[in-house]
Amino acid sequence: MSVIGIDFGNESCYVAVAKAGGIETIANDYSLRATPSCVAFAGRNRVLGVAAKNQQVTNMNNTIGGFKRLLGRKYNDPHVQNELRMIPYKVEPRSDGGIGIRVHYQDEECVFSPEQITAMLFTKLKDDSAKELKTQINDCVITVPSFFTNAERQSLLDAAGIAGLNVLRLMNETTATALSYGFYKQDLPVPEEKARNVIFVDCGHSSLQVSACAFHKGKLKMLASCADQVGGRDFDYALADHFSNEFQTKYKIDPRTNKRAFLRLLTEVEKLKKQMSANSTKLPLNIECFMNEIDVHSTMQRSIMEEMCAPLFQRIEACMKKLLKDSNLGPEDIHSVEIVGGSSRIPQIKQLIENIFGKTASTTLNQDEAVSRGGALQCAILSPAVRVREFACSDVQAYPVLISWEDGTQRNEMKVFEQYHTAPFSRLLTVHRREPMTINVHYEANSVPYPDPFIGSFLIKDIKPNANGDPQEVKIKVRINQNGIVLVSSATMVEKRETEEPVTPPATNNGEQPANSPQGEEPAKAGEPMDIQEDKKKKVTTKSFDLTIDGRTHGFASTELSKYYELEVKMIANDRQEKERVDARNALEEFVYEIRGKIQEDGELSAYIEPDDASKLGLTLEDFENWLYEDGENCEKQVYKDKLTQLKQQTDPIKIRCDEYSGHEQAFTDMGHTIQLTNKAVEQYRNKDPKYDHLTETEILNISEAAQKAQKWYEEARSKLVSVRKTQDPPVRVADIRHETQTLYTCTNSVLSRPKPKPPTPPADTGKEQQQNGSDKSKDQKQDSTADGNPPKDLTEDKMDVE
Repeated sequence: MSVIGIDFGNESCYVAVAKAGGIETIANDYSLRATPSCVAFAGRNRVLGVAAKNQQVTNMNNTIGGFKRLLGRKYNDPHVQNELRMIPYKVEPRSDGGIGIRVHYQDEECVFSPEQITAMLFTKLKDDSAKELKTQINDCVITVPSFFTNAERQSLLDAAGIAGLNVLRLMNETTATALSYGFYKQDLPVPEEKARNVIFVDCGHSSLQVSACAFHKGKLKMLASCADQVGGRDFDYALADHFSNEFQTKYKIDPRTNKRAFLRLLTEVEKLKKQMSANSTKLPLNIECFMNEIDVHSTMQRSIMEEMCAPLFQRIEACMKKLLKDSNLGPEDIHSVEIVGGSSRIPQIKQLIENIFGKTASTTLNQDEAVSRGGALQCAILSPAVRVREFACSDVQAYPVLISWEDGTQRNEMKVFEQYHTAPFSRLLTVHRREPMTINVHYEANSVPYPDPFIGSFLIKDIKPNANGDPQEVKIKVRINQNGIVLVSSATMVEKRETEEPVTPPATNNGEQPANSPQGEEPAKAGEPMDIQEDKKKKVTTKSFDLTIDGRTHGFASTELSKYYELEVKMIANDRQEKERVDARNALEEFVYEIRGKIQEDGELSAYIEPDDASKLGLTLEDFENWLYEDGENCEKQVYKDKLTQLKQQTDPIKIRCDEYSGHEQAFTDMGHTIQLTNKAVEQYRNKDPKYDHLTETEILNISEAAQKAQKWYEEARSKLVSVRKTQDPPVRVADIRHETQTLYTCTNSVLSRPKPKPPTPPADTGKEQQQNGSDKSKDQKQDSTADGNPPKDLTEDKMDVE
């Protein structure tokens, strides 16, 4: 099981995985780390990622990009209406007021929601990760812009659910960047010391996020985060408008009236913008056959671009200054400023950073992959499947949150979370009610970049008065969860009951006064009646009941999610079947072209087929080709397989003849070599070669006869092939030659490889004579030690090598 971090960007996505050796960014099927956030529909299949981006100009109406900015929004949202001016595909309102994207898929018109389109992209990222890691992918952390509201975050969770991903956390991109920075830092201050404050500037394709973070050893705390909807694409559109006006004057054409031409212009100005980040000289812009078959030419310089985009730079500057104010940091409190995001490479943005924060922009982090790497680290920390050292991340709630409820005719409202409140966090509220109540949760007015501040409406049921008809205490938990989503997570009714318990005075013993009796009172005598007054004590008991909550908030209902999930599974299966169908069609087409080239004059198979047969086969191949491009354009996979089998039945005999005649020479060479080696061994035996002196005459006669038999078969086989044309099936096959060769080799090897028997080991020579004056005992010992052929113990220095 692997855990991944997904950086879902407006232009492209990155996926990182936590491994034993660290964090690694995964490459896609094009060996690229960046996967474009594009989904296209071409005929009967979906095209995702790089392939979709590559066909954006040619399949403009069915290629969907920039859908991240449409998540969780309504069609009439002013933000959406502004986005519609920049996208070439068709967008329409749905019955519930949401956004529908109309495309042509599987020969019919289909309407998909932005969440479904996002799920399709997540499916692609999931599959690429599984192929790269060769394991199943389930758990993930997905990064989101810090300015995303409840509606947008819930939409992203719905998209991940449709794609079958288990999201451990939606993590703010700014927090993921901070984690990627701080996790490997070994010099962070300990908790008792002053925190290290670092500013992170993330300027991407469609947004700017600036955040302040305080680091201690093993933890980080976000202080503040500011954002603006300005990014690299705004610079692209500014340049494209400039060139459109110039071309309108110079060439009498307006690219804004032609979506395809404007897309091409945007692609070229993006390249030009990147070149200007590294060059301050005047740079050319040339587009051939741009519009109405007109070639266009122009130039641009960085200084002119900066003047043209001055309003955009002013918005960036205002966002950075707001962060300084909200974080209560001065330039002297800032340790460093780290930049990430592709658009942060613009020199003017780096200059603004230095002017405002008093620090040179630092490029310690990978500007494109830092967010995904931080997400992978967080996923590894959260997942039980991976062991990694802990690093605490304390995030913030970007917007102030209020709740309101009705109390009779009076409306009550209170703020439960201030801006930049710590998240995740829970707040427990206590109210006294007799009946069910509705809690409305919403953002503070005009605090969010979203037309509707509504978060959710939560009906708390089963509230009832106590036995006396009085209100009961209700505890309501309002929570910001790990995904940054605000909700009423639970409600509990506390029921209090008062009971009276009698308190009896202690009993007397033999008429003696109790120890606690008042002084001066006469104790009761034995046998006399005693008047006992019983005191009563009140006891309060409490009992808690969990209350049912019916929530109405953003996102799909569970039934809708199930329906969309089943549809996505069906489309995945269709993609697989379509790929197999296309592969089968391509295999048939490739085979037709391959055989046609081989049977032509001087082709590989031309010598093995009669000219008339070659002409007939050529006509057959032509019929197959015409069928492929006419009636056979959209057939099922099995039809192509059957056609390929039918064609191979005609061509396989030709290929077999080619293989046979081509392999004869080598097979005969190997057989002749084996015969020579056998004859040589027989000759060496006749010449009394010592290495064969252990063989018998019968054995040598057997292998000699086998060699003679093989030689005869060899000569007959070669003579049969002399008069045979190559267009006829060969009378002798390569397999026959190999069989005869193997038979001879087995017969010969079984005899020649038999090892020589070892001669018996002679007794070892003692090397010494017995002493005449030795004791009888020593003589007996020596005689006993040599009786079995073993050397005596005192003479083991002398050794004999026996062959």
